[in-house]
Amino acid sequence: MQGDVFQADEHGPAEQPGERLLLDLDGFEGPLDVLLALAREQKVDLAKLSILKLADQYLEFVARVRQHHLDLAAEYLVMAAWLAYLKSRLLLPEPEPEPGEQPTAAEMAEILAFRLRRLEAMQSAGTALMVRPQLGRHFFARGEPEGIVVVTRSLYDVQLFDLLKAYADHVVRTSVRTLHIEAPDLYSVEDALRRLERMLGRMPDWSVLSSYLPAILGDPLKMKSAIASTFIAALELAKQGRVQLRQDGGPYSPIYIKAGGVAA
Repeated sequence: MQGDVFQADEHGPAEQPGERLLLDLDGFEGPLDVLLALAREQKVDLAKLSILKLADQYLEFVARVRQHHLDLAAEYLVMAAWLAYLKSRLLLPEPEPEPGEQPTAAEMAEILAFRLRRLEAMQSAGTALMVRPQLGRHFFARGEPEGIVVVTRSLYDVQLFDLLKAYADHVVRTSVRTLHIEAPDLYSVEDALRRLERMLGRMPDWSVLSSYLPAILGDPLKMKSAIASTFIAALELAKQGRVQLRQDGGPYSPIYIKAGGVAA
C-alpha cells in the first residue's frame, strides 16, 4: 500500500528513507489481509467465522500497533471504525426493516466473510502458481527441438457422377485453344477479269469458256474458285458489251464466249 506512511513493527520506531514509504505491518498487505490472518487463528471454517470475535481481535491489533506508531495508515483505521460499527449492530437488536434502508448487520457480516473467503482463494491460487516448477530454474528446454513428422492421407468420398463431372471440367479447362484459320489461296474474280481482258484481242470465233481457265494442278479448291471466278468475270464483260456468251444445250452444257458484239 503506497502513501505518506511509515514502515513499522512492534520493536522500534520506523526509519524514513523517503517522503513516500511502504507500510508493512508484520508483513500484512492491508487491513483485509490482517483480518484473514486473525480469522485463521480462530481455526474454524470461514463460513462459520465469528465476526464479533474477529472484530475484537482486529481492534486489539490496531491498538497494539498504535502504541508505537501514532501515524497508522488510514485504511487500517477505517477498517477498525467499520468493525466497531458492525459489532455494535450485531449486539443490538435489529429494527424493523424499511424500504431503501442499508443492509442488516447479518448481511454486512456475510459480505465481510465472503470477501475473506475470496481473498483466501486468491492467495491460495497465487501460492500454488509460485510453487510450480519454473522453466530455467527447475527444468530446462532442449537445445534443439525435435522435428514434427506430418503424415497426410487423402480420403475421397465421391460418387461416379462426381468423378465424371471432375473429368469433364478438366477436359474443358485443358481443351480451350485459339482457332487460327489460314486464309485459303483462291483465284479471285479480279484475277479472272484481268486474264480475260488480256485475251480479248486473241479470241477466235466462238470458243468454250473453260478453255480460258488458268493451269492449276494439285489444288482442287483453287481450281473450283478459278471456274467460278472466270464465269463471273465473263458475265461482267458481257454486261459491259465487250464479249458475247451463248449456251446451245440445256443446263450444264458448255458455255461459249466470243469477243465483241451482243450476246446471242
